[in-house]
Amino acid sequence: MIMRQIKQGSAEKLLRAAIDLISERGYHGVTTQEIASSAELSEKTLFRHFGSKQNLLETALERFQYAEEMRVLFDEQIVWELEIDLLAISKKYHAIMNRDRKLIMIALKDEVHIPGFKERRLQHPRQLLTFLTDYFIAMSEKGKIACPNPIMQAFTFMMAQYGAFMNDLEAGTNYSGISLDEFIQENVKIFVRSLTLPATPCEKELQTR
Repeated sequence: MIMRQIKQGSAEKLLRAAIDLISERGYHGVTTQEIASSAELSEKTLFRHFGSKQNLLETALERFQYAEEMRVLFDEQIVWELEIDLLAISKKYHAIMNRDRKLIMIALKDEVHIPGFKERRLQHPRQLLTFLTDYFIAMSEKGKIACPNPIMQAFTFMMAQYGAFMNDLEAGTNYSGISLDEFIQENVKIFVRSLTLPATPCEKELQTR
């Protein structure tokens, strides 16, 4: 048991060192020796755990899996009040993305070194799009949002969050005086207003039939 914990600890140190160094300098800018040294381990230990730098990178990138965390939110925390729900979704999304920002930087720059990884990575935003679409459909059926185009509503909301995250991914903040929390609050308010306006012409037409 103790030996297994030591091995797991060594692998974790190597993964963290690889994430830190590759996110800063790129895949080709870092050697296995530098990764091992940063983790205060030998290069031999790195190869024993992962076999190659590519396998190490692939293992690190596999940690970027947020769809399941978002699924839990939609299953357990939705209260069917639009503003409350969208705030919860937005805050959770940004918490996950900022937690994994180094992994995202690596994925955007170096996923070409792992065949098929881009498709696996895209499964997560696609699942989030499905969760959001289903949510807007349910809200429409409950009579809580107006004249919906649920897929485009979901996509628009999701892209606003992604754009805000990407804007600050490397620079930290490109617009002084505008915080992420302020963006989240205002974006949700605008979205709520647009979806809870009085009946649109298409709704009025349906109501008179």
